[in-house]
Amino acid sequence: MAASRPYTQTVAPRENVLVVPRPLLFPEGEWRGFRDTGLDTLLERIRRGYHFRPRSEVEEDPTEPQIIPYVVFRHQDRYFLTHRLRRSSERRLRHLYSLGVGGHINPEDVDGAADPIDAGLRREWEEEVVYEGTVRHQLLGAINDQTTDVGRVHFGLIFLVEGDRAEISIREVDKLAGALLPLEAMRSYYLDMESWSQLIFDHLAGQPSRSHQLLRET
Repeated sequence: MAASRPYTQTVAPRENVLVVPRPLLFPEGEWRGFRDTGLDTLLERIRRGYHFRPRSEVEEDPTEPQIIPYVVFRHQDRYFLTHRLRRSSERRLRHLYSLGVGGHINPEDVDGAADPIDAGLRREWEEEVVYEGTVRHQLLGAINDQTTDVGRVHFGLIFLVEGDRAEISIREVDKLAGALLPLEAMRSYYLDMESWSQLIFDHLAGQPSRSHQLLRET
């Protein structure tokens, strides 16, 4: 993944987002929390089964989760912690702290792209941050969070992006603030993190979390 290119934001009057029917994501039973196994199979299910729907229709429809590439940036032993400000576009997450940046995949992201997930990841990186260094990325895990209204209608693909320079900044400073911190220094923010970031923090810190829980019919 190369350094950021200049980015000009455009707002579509009707936003369509990439979704996948829940049964296609979980054909063998639905797990919840953070998962770092079976990722290649999961990616193939998404690539085969995705389609687009109006965001206004799926914001409260858990049957077809919106797929969110979520980028966790690391430089050496420090991670990029962001704080959602009052003007954040996702009102349900305002004022919370995040261990990454994430966003929806739109049709214009995947037009002509070989891989819709990679295209969405690159667009999100370029849209959210300014970074002139060289980066490499890997899929760290996936999140299915049923504990919040936001989590119930989204499915996270968590990518670890490692950069060779520490200079990173937020592009839309009226919506987000950010700083590089060691994991240990983030503990004081844990209770004010969004649920996805708490799951990621637990995974990175090697702590027990709500991972690999299987939803069973009662």
